[in-house]
Amino acid sequence: MLIEHLITSFISSAGFGIIFNVPRKTLLQCGFVGMAGWCVYITLSLFMGIDVIPATLAASFLVAVVSQLFARMYKVPIIVYSVAGIIPLVPGGMAYDAMRKMVENNYTLAIELTIKAFMLSGSIAIGLVFSEVVNQIITKYQARARY
Repeated sequence: MLIEHLITSFISSAGFGIIFNVPRKTLLQCGFVGMAGWCVYITLSLFMGIDVIPATLAASFLVAVVSQLFARMYKVPIIVYSVAGIIPLVPGGMAYDAMRKMVENNYTLAIELTIKAFMLSGSIAIGLVFSEVVNQIITKYQARARY
């Protein structure tokens, strides 16, 4: 089951890389970034029993860290990797279900799903920002250590 998750997350990230018109030489790295993030998410949520919100936070943090590393290694803007890599974590299916429940007049479940989708989206944003903050702190520390 884990292998199927890894393969599909790789394909979805690389596929969205194609849709977002990233350079062809970066497609494999985009797929790897998405696969790494999804692997962390699946491992934490399914195998370790951690709630999906902290699992999404950890996965988005990893996506941002790996994106920063690849951006430096391959001299490409970080957005190329982070946008394509974050795609498997986006709660699109949950947002769709929330809207569907709203149309079906099941407002209680619709509000519950909407709040969860917002929380997942927020955890993605926090993970990406937190990674950038950590990167800036490390970069400034290294610059001070040189002088």
